[in-house]
Amino acid sequence: MRIGIVNDLPIAVEILRRILVGTGEHQLAWVAMNGAEAVAQCRLDLPDLILMDLTMPVMDGIEATRQIMLATPCPILLVTASVDDNVPGVYEAMGHGALDAVDLPSVSLRTDGSVRASPLLVKIATLGRLMRDHTASRPSRIAVRPRAGSSPALVAIGASAGGPAAVAAVLSKLPADFPAALVLVQHLDAQFVAGLADWLGQQTKLPVRAAREGEPPQPGTVLVASTSDHLVFKTRSELGYSPEPRDQLYRPSVDVFFESAARWWQDALVGVLLTGMGRDGAIGLKKLRDRGHLTLAQDQATSAVYGMPKAAAALGAAVEILPLDSIAPRLVDVCMRGNTEKATP
Repeated sequence: MRIGIVNDLPIAVEILRRILVGTGEHQLAWVAMNGAEAVAQCRLDLPDLILMDLTMPVMDGIEATRQIMLATPCPILLVTASVDDNVPGVYEAMGHGALDAVDLPSVSLRTDGSVRASPLLVKIATLGRLMRDHTASRPSRIAVRPRAGSSPALVAIGASAGGPAAVAAVLSKLPADFPAALVLVQHLDAQFVAGLADWLGQQTKLPVRAAREGEPPQPGTVLVASTSDHLVFKTRSELGYSPEPRDQLYRPSVDVFFESAARWWQDALVGVLLTGMGRDGAIGLKKLRDRGHLTLAQDQATSAVYGMPKAAAALGAAVEILPLDSIAPRLVDVCMRGNTEKATP
């Protein structure tokens, strides 16, 4: 894999360079000292992956991510001195399409000069597999059969790259008296979930917190998958975490959660699949649709990364494909007014 490094600290660049060269599997494509240089380099030589710092002179990593994803889309992994100290910036950059984040201190030199870099290398390997999975066929056409009956009591949301900003955009438009429970599965390391919940809580009138083992979904509350294990329904009303399937690339997996909801949840439900790379969530959304639930997918024009929603469209998993701004009003329409008639985007 050819990888570009964007960082203005020579020691950080050297650590990352040693890691990449030392694996024998990756090549250093180029080094940029700030975001503006990275934007220009991408126009000349687009790498397979970019390791992007957040805090830099001239142009920071947030703006660089935004410009790169608009002009020359490329997978971006945020590698910054302290993710915890840059939580708003991390989620803003992820909103523009960055895939994940890792602390630079976890990538360190040993006393003998060798490199301790397993967290970063695991991230790179996972992203490499995810990028190879970033394909989908043309959408199929199947009949729309939304489930009739009472207003949905659960909104199940899945998202990946670009997800934090997309989820915030949806939640910010839901009223404080929104009656349905909401459960979010966002591809994100467990160490960042508390920060994500806090950040999302600032964008919405609804309480947002990590989902706990054994608790039921809470009406009017957003529960967020909070471990590297998969969030699932363990009974008809209780959430919990499971390491299975262990070979699932995406952890926590949207597919695994959607499939468990299709199996266990007995009330009405709306499944929502937002922006993200890869295909996670598409099969699970199709199972929800096959059970008669209303399923929504974000459209291409408003997706930071049109991978997961595209895969859902290819499977005919989405009853409705909507622009991001239309998803919250549709949820209000369905969950507060009981309108399950197909919307016109």
